[in-house]
Amino acid sequence: MILFAGSLLLTGCNNADTTKTTLTEPAASKAPEYFNLRPKLEKEYGYTHAVRIGDDLKISGAVSMNDSGMIVAPGNMEQQMKNCYADLEKILKHYGYTVDDVVAENIYTTNMAEFIKVSGFRNSIYKKQFPTGTWLEVKGLAIEGQLIEIDMEAHKTK
Repeated sequence: MILFAGSLLLTGCNNADTTKTTLTEPAASKAPEYFNLRPKLEKEYGYTHAVRIGDDLKISGAVSMNDSGMIVAPGNMEQQMKNCYADLEKILKHYGYTVDDVVAENIYTTNMAEFIKVSGFRNSIYKKQFPTGTWLEVKGLAIEGQLIEIDMEAHKTK
């Protein structure tokens, strides 16, 4: 009996896995692809409107502004929101994405109560699924008269 237990202990200690494990390096990320919606203004303010790395797209805050940097529809939350989404859709389209690829959206507004009143417009944008996101009321935004700013992240599996 003691001999049997001893042989179990000896054979039980030698259960090392003899298969070889080969580790592979992760594929290098693709180089960032930058996009400027309003190149002159973005250079002046020091930002890029969007950048895609691999399948991920990050879009900085869209505002209701013309190419001269003037706020469009001052005082009109709903129209400013529509203008933001129009710019965001231009950027998504540039990269071959749609709103269905948006996984995160953050909305900054100077008047949350007014934004809530008109936020139903988003139902016409997101018809399949709403992205994750955060809504924040802020004291002010970059340009006087600006009521809303929307940024996004999108992911598209190729």
